[in-house]
Amino acid sequence: MKEYRKRIADEILKRKLEGKGAVLIEGPKWCGKTTTAEQIAKSVLYMDDPERKEQNITMSEISPKRLLKGENPRLIDEWQLAPKLWDAIRFEVDHRGDLGQFILTGSAVPVDTKEITHSGTGRFTWLIMRPMSLFESGESTGEVSLKELFEGQKEIDGESHLDIERLAFLVCRGGWPQAVDMRDEIALDQAVDYYDAVVHSDISRADNVKKNPERVKRLMRSYARNQGSQIPNTVIAQDVGAHDESVMDDVTVANYLNALRKIFVVEDMPAWNPNLRSKTAIRSSDTRYYVDPSIAVAALGVGPQDLLADLKTFGFLFETLCVRDLRVFADALNGSVYHYRDKDGLECDAVIHLRNSSYGLVEIKLGGDKLIEEGATNLKILANKLDTDKMKSPSFLMVLTGTGDYAYQRNDGVYVVPVGSLRP
Repeated sequence: MKEYRKRIADEILKRKLEGKGAVLIEGPKWCGKTTTAEQIAKSVLYMDDPERKEQNITMSEISPKRLLKGENPRLIDEWQLAPKLWDAIRFEVDHRGDLGQFILTGSAVPVDTKEITHSGTGRFTWLIMRPMSLFESGESTGEVSLKELFEGQKEIDGESHLDIERLAFLVCRGGWPQAVDMRDEIALDQAVDYYDAVVHSDISRADNVKKNPERVKRLMRSYARNQGSQIPNTVIAQDVGAHDESVMDDVTVANYLNALRKIFVVEDMPAWNPNLRSKTAIRSSDTRYYVDPSIAVAALGVGPQDLLADLKTFGFLFETLCVRDLRVFADALNGSVYHYRDKDGLECDAVIHLRNSSYGLVEIKLGGDKLIEEGATNLKILANKLDTDKMKSPSFLMVLTGTGDYAYQRNDGVYVVPVGSLRP
């Protein structure tokens, strides 16, 4: 049996089960939701078990309570196949009065929610899982801690063992748990297989609307080319239309993207709206990202050698990898990740904002002294724009890099940290 690699979500799940009757774990297929839930569950119902799927769905219509019998916490895997279970679980949580009763996992939002009559407020809590960060997959040394930086640590000492060739491979392989321990050539196939499943079936199952696979490919390719940008659906429609005999309007693009969101393939980043010293218009559009860089790689049809030959594309996809890891780490710290951009073009790739109102500013650069200097300059300009009479000063300014062997603090206070040395 394959050894379980510990996930950052393990401790989050334990904590959430102590505070609510049921925890819903959502995230893309293959990211490890079920395996993580199995580590703590005392009984399991696999809704999509081929031998019992129809029976389970029928029972959920006739007597959903019967499916909930079992030692707690009880795992209901792929619960969205039977939306009526939601209200049944909510009822059981209310009437049993115990905490930590159920864990639900789902790789898609239910297609039809009309049978769900209660939001679950006060009974359910949510946990988002994503593909593995480099720390979870063992590629980061974890010698630099975000938590310690937020707690005021000034000196850092970390080392990364990733060279640019290995980093290109990791961007293409992604954080899929199944791929982590595979031979490199086979590991690269996993993201392509995931992409093919999305194109040919999963995106259509998301809303039960059949979609043209070639159009899906074109849309996902356009989305991949625009990683880290705030382009509107109209621009994506024009991009797709330029390579398609039939026109794809922005409404159709929105429907396709909503389907991809429902199966957690894309996860856009919201804009950060801080208090500023001067009146500056802040861009409010979300920033486009896939949940894992390997999906963009598969959509573009490239591999590690292609990225090494095209550092601009490599840089965009490396940013997606860093955003994935920062999101995983922020979840562990009760925080979220945002993007900042104002009308003057000043930008910050990632703002890690915690619930206690602490925040850190992060610029993401593949590497090189010039780019690091550029990132540090942007961070300092933004930090000086913030009105610290109305909000806290940033806990840290960080340039997160791909290349570079060591983490260090510059004379101006900005941290330079290789992603291969970072942990929560």
